[in-house]
Amino acid sequence: MTAAGRLYAAGAVLLAAMPLAMALANRSSPAVVALAALAFLTGRWIEDRASLRTRLLAPLASPLAAAALAFVLWCLVSLAWSPFPGASLRVLGEFLPTLAAAYLLACLAPGRIPAFAPRLAAAAIVLAGLVIAIDLAADLALERALGRRVAAFVHNRPALTLDLVAAPLALVLWRGGARGLATATIAFAGLGVLRSISGAAQLGLLAGAALFAAVRLLPMRTGIALAGLGLGLAVAVAPVEGDLLARVMPEAAHERLVQSSSRARVAIARSFGAAVAADPWRGAGYGTSARFAETPVAGVVAPEMRVLLGVGHPHNSFLQVWAELGVPGALLASLALMLMLARVAPMAQPDRAATLGLVACAAAIAFVEHNGWAAWWTAGLGTAITWMREAAQPRADTRPEMDGPA
Repeated sequence: MTAAGRLYAAGAVLLAAMPLAMALANRSSPAVVALAALAFLTGRWIEDRASLRTRLLAPLASPLAAAALAFVLWCLVSLAWSPFPGASLRVLGEFLPTLAAAYLLACLAPGRIPAFAPRLAAAAIVLAGLVIAIDLAADLALERALGRRVAAFVHNRPALTLDLVAAPLALVLWRGGARGLATATIAFAGLGVLRSISGAAQLGLLAGAALFAAVRLLPMRTGIALAGLGLGLAVAVAPVEGDLLARVMPEAAHERLVQSSSRARVAIARSFGAAVAADPWRGAGYGTSARFAETPVAGVVAPEMRVLLGVGHPHNSFLQVWAELGVPGALLASLALMLMLARVAPMAQPDRAATLGLVACAAAIAFVEHNGWAAWWTAGLGTAITWMREAAQPRADTRPEMDGPA
């Protein structure tokens, strides 16, 4: 095995093991993805350094990349008026390195992932699903044994990671003829998601499966239109989400969703929506959500709306963009999302359905859960995109000979 081959194998093991690593340590994915990206980067450098620059820079010439880079640039510009530049830089210091690692992995790993890796990844997802289900059934015996915090929500991030990674990996396995393993991957990921207490993970599973089925059954333009409508509404409705839900959501629905703290989530959305209405044009500045109650705009929000501005983030990534980055951030995010759909539209089936299923899953989760700049979320998305790109590789390219140049 060549030096490049050994590095590809090491990177592939890390990539495959990431969901299980998250089940055992729910903040581990950024480190795992960074090490995997480093392994593939070094391997590509050894194998063909002459083409490495082109491989990394060529994707940045697309309209989608231009929109994404403009969004990141606006994040940086907003630091100029952030009332907490130190806090903003700390958030940026977690997000940008993980984003760079995810980009490297998605660019360099597909086509150089050894044949054993998808099967190893399937085993990791099966084990991750079992760890989540068994540990919760055993009253978090694993967390107790490890001396960690005993709370059922510790398995929410691993469940959300399974949501993202399982379907793209299953497509790789299906294409490779391992259909039983592909089915097991989906089944055990679903076990972990459904057994977890994460309503967001379950919503993501439902949304992803629904759009996947719709895209498989409906004409191509209809599927893309549904995805575009959903993403457009997610951005447009975010600032008024709380007020809309407060008016239309029946008390019975809150009772059914008591474990998901639906009342608190509606109140949080209303508070951040009021902050957006008070200063919609530029936002409070990137990474300010953790201290939003202390921002200048919080001082002009009605007193009854200020308390929940201190919860750490809006529990809606689209609303977080509005609150921190204002109208320019929302417009750039919308542009990037629509350009992404334009890239998906020409794909052949089942790649298009699987990709749009991933988009629906991620968007549904982002609409109800977590800090949008969270490194673990970025790492999970990068891993999912890497497997999706691997699924599109010609089969001869995805199984390089490890005893010679690939």
